[in-house]
Amino acid sequence: MRRMTIAAVLLMSAAAPAAADERAGLQDRVAATLRSAGPGTRFGLVVLDDTGAEIVAIAPDDRFVPASNTKIFTTAAAFDALGDVTQPDRESGASVRIERGDVILTGHGDARLSSADDCAADCLASLADAVAAKTRRVRDVVGDDSLFPNERWSPGMSWNNIPTRSGTGVSALTLDDNELRVTVTPAAGHGPARIAMLPYYTLDNRVTTGGRTAIRLDRLPGSRTLRVEGTIAPGAAPEPLRVGIDDPADYAAWRLHALLIARGVRVTGTVTVRHRPPAPDDDPATRGGAPVARLPAPPALAQATPGPLAEDLALTNRVSQNLHAELLLRRIGRITGSGSILDGQARVSAMLTRAGVERWRYDLADGSGMSSYNRVSPRGVARFLRWTQSQRWGAAWRATLPVGGVDGTLRRRFAGTALDRRIMAKTGTLNAASALAGFMTARSGRTLIFASYANDMPADGSATAAVDAALLLIAAER
Repeated sequence: MRRMTIAAVLLMSAAAPAAADERAGLQDRVAATLRSAGPGTRFGLVVLDDTGAEIVAIAPDDRFVPASNTKIFTTAAAFDALGDVTQPDRESGASVRIERGDVILTGHGDARLSSADDCAADCLASLADAVAAKTRRVRDVVGDDSLFPNERWSPGMSWNNIPTRSGTGVSALTLDDNELRVTVTPAAGHGPARIAMLPYYTLDNRVTTGGRTAIRLDRLPGSRTLRVEGTIAPGAAPEPLRVGIDDPADYAAWRLHALLIARGVRVTGTVTVRHRPPAPDDDPATRGGAPVARLPAPPALAQATPGPLAEDLALTNRVSQNLHAELLLRRIGRITGSGSILDGQARVSAMLTRAGVERWRYDLADGSGMSSYNRVSPRGVARFLRWTQSQRWGAAWRATLPVGGVDGTLRRRFAGTALDRRIMAKTGTLNAASALAGFMTARSGRTLIFASYANDMPADGSATAAVDAALLLIAAER
């Protein structure tokens, strides 16, 4: 028996250096693969096996801009804090009421209210119908987004993103993703192109027919003039474009105003808004963590009923929907707080603390990843992803991530490779930054957790290709 024990100890002693050598060899090959991207890029990568052991750790404690990888924290916090997300999201639906002759359209944080002609659920038209059934004359049409403080953009948002759909304003009263659709069609001959859009903005049409299609939208922040310039090829199909909305509550009230008139309601007043200016108590540190007192909501004439929040969480991660992520951050911030960005960040930070992620490993300024102020460490993210596996909502949250070669932002990535349909991960892309973090199934069938970041990268795509090659190498060898 003693001989067998000694033999076992000797075998274990021999195996430990061999395993260490194997890990070192894999790490060296992965590092060489990342270096193939050429000079300039700063890489970080941590990979955990199914026991939680690190099998690759490259710059694991450095801090990187995560871009839309930030959404993994926001959406996980929503699963963690907002209860059963599989039921209709009734409390978030926009509502209408009549107050001293004014129509008040109030937002409650829903991201999916629609004014589309073919809308079947969560429709602004149903709220207009309710008003028209109640009265034939109103004064002002008021868009009220005071549920959240008036923080339409997060710190660190690039100003040039503000007029675009990627940086549209955030509001408790959101309609049509806070985007205006613009369609450019070539003229029959040469000359100015035809542009169709709702007249919320004043159009400055500088698009001509001829040459190849190259169209640009431009609007100064706060301006109601939209300049569309460039060229569209003769005979080309209509070119669909989208532009962001600076004041979503105003836009929603403007659309309701038009719907009421179309239903024969006489509107004697104007379109106005109710915002809530940010205040010191929007910072949970100022309140000492105390909950915010709430006044009872006035009774509504009608309220829209959004579908289950789980559907929107899946959309947010799969297509990387910035506005929806920002609304989620504010919604979790309103559970006991004011719905401010800081209240949402406090919820996310508390979750990361429970996950064992040290505070120095991250700084998050928003919920979507559009802020250039965000920073994370690969080791901290990998640790967080492993923690999600033990949570009651972990499997449902993981199912919201894009699948390689299948859907969302990974629809074309990893297609036709060994990781086709075997990788579930959240992407991230910002100026000179790329990220990918999630789960992949190795050749052995084991699930690996990974968090990869590339910052300060050239624009030639070599860094992203190198990360993909490194992940394929790891999956093949494990």
